[in-house]
Amino acid sequence: MVEMTARRWLVAVRNRWPTWLALAVSAATFGGGESAEGVANLSQILLLLPLVYLVVEKLQRRSATWPLLVGSMVLVIGLRALDVIEPADVFVAVALIVLVWSAVDGQLFRSGTFQIQALGMLVFGALGLIGLAVDPDLARYLVAAGWLLHAVWDFVHIKLDKVVSSSFAEWCGVVDILITIELVFKL
Repeated sequence: MVEMTARRWLVAVRNRWPTWLALAVSAATFGGGESAEGVANLSQILLLLPLVYLVVEKLQRRSATWPLLVGSMVLVIGLRALDVIEPADVFVAVALIVLVWSAVDGQLFRSGTFQIQALGMLVFGALGLIGLAVDPDLARYLVAAGWLLHAVWDFVHIKLDKVVSSSFAEWCGVVDILITIELVFKL
């Protein structure tokens, strides 16, 4: 009986690896939302979240989700190290390219799923950009709202099992909630 319970527990832990990964990543980066610079960084990353969804839907390749995230994070780290261009500028440019490309090839007008992702990019992107432009105290709460809404976005995508891999949506939803808490409580 005890062995069976341990086995079930191990299976449950294995099946929730995205949650455990999110908790580990969040623990490693905890405390980034307490300063104005931290809020600005989280505003920029808020632009990345819907961009991953938009690009994966454009490519129609759920398997591209994790590689896109890892590549994007490497890009963010590299851009910050070089201090030449802000990651937000790159994310906005990529989003515009994908949206124009989708308008030209017609996907923007024929795919309801792509239209929803484009709307998500616009809403979350606007919250992220506004968060970069307003007073840091106001930005903290606008960006927190964006992260919380994106957590809802993630969990809806898990339920629908569409666009991105479910493991990514689970990971992202947990990270989003933890960052929301961090921003709201100035941790």
